[in-house]
Amino acid sequence: MKGDVELIKNGKRLDGRLPGDLRDIKIKTNVVKNAQGSAYIEWGNNKIIAAIHGPNEALPRHTANPNKAVVKCRYMMAPFSSSEEHGRSGMNRRAVEISKVTGEVFENVILLDQFPGTEISIYVEVIQSDGGTRAAGITCAAVALAASGIPIKDLPFSVSAGKVGETVILDLNKIEDNYSDADMPVAVLPRTKEVVLLQMDGSLTKKQYDEAMELILEAGEKISKIQRDALISQYS
Repeated sequence: MKGDVELIKNGKRLDGRLPGDLRDIKIKTNVVKNAQGSAYIEWGNNKIIAAIHGPNEALPRHTANPNKAVVKCRYMMAPFSSSEEHGRSGMNRRAVEISKVTGEVFENVILLDQFPGTEISIYVEVIQSDGGTRAAGITCAAVALAASGIPIKDLPFSVSAGKVGETVILDLNKIEDNYSDADMPVAVLPRTKEVVLLQMDGSLTKKQYDEAMELILEAGEKISKIQRDALISQYS
């Protein structure tokens, strides 16, 4: 464990969760009137809005692909979302990196060849952050994309796992992200269990990695149900 912060005491984490527990998740669709599709997620203390625009003409034109749509993604943290410096600095290196990997997730999901020469824009805006915002943003953007009616081959979910000492934990919050020994955000297509994002900060043994992936896939069943229920609720 980094530093002297005790993240697990008597088998429980600082927020009262057991090692394999998810934070509470709530998702609502159609929250942005002028978007093709949108969603809002509360994941623990994270609050995030995702919006989809397109397919539209690709601009500038030289970015267009005559064979398929181009995915453009922008992940941003509102200046008031975090007390840390990255919460005030706009499109910094971290935001560029998360924008890139989020876009790559959805390049593997959207049926891009149905919209040649166009662009599909995905916006992820973090209003309040408490760790795990890239995973929550991907999960929210997936619902927004499904709500837009743009055809996709699956509804991806994302969640992180990591370790504190030798204990594998699920869904790291901010203090755990800062002081844990490993953090591994993963995005998965639930039908096939195909992994479309896997990043690592720190290290896990093979046994710990297997345990982390088991926790992620089990959590994915719960997250996927919350995503589907949010989409169903927009028609009820």
